[in-house]
Amino acid sequence: MTKRVYGHTKRGKPIDDKLTEELADEAERGYEPAQLQGRPRGRGRPPLGDAAKTVESVRLDPDLRDETAERAAKEGVTVSEIIRRALRQYLRSA
Repeated sequence: MTKRVYGHTKRGKPIDDKLTEELADEAERGYEPAQLQGRPRGRGRPPLGDAAKTVESVRLDPDLRDETAERAAKEGVTVSEIIRRALRQYLRSA
């Protein structure tokens, strides 16, 4: 008889009928609240500063988008950061 495998856990352990039964038995016995909390995680993107931020959409022609992406890759930053830098520089020069 061949052992049926339904997938693998994150650590690579095969999920088979035996493991499924073990996990079901464990769940039926119940858990302590601390076992269910897990580790705390942050949600969403990390903040850019202290104040709340807004999202603004801009349309870029393909050439400008490509140039921006190339510059971002060269500097190891995001396209958004390149756009923020350019906008700050423009506003300060006015």
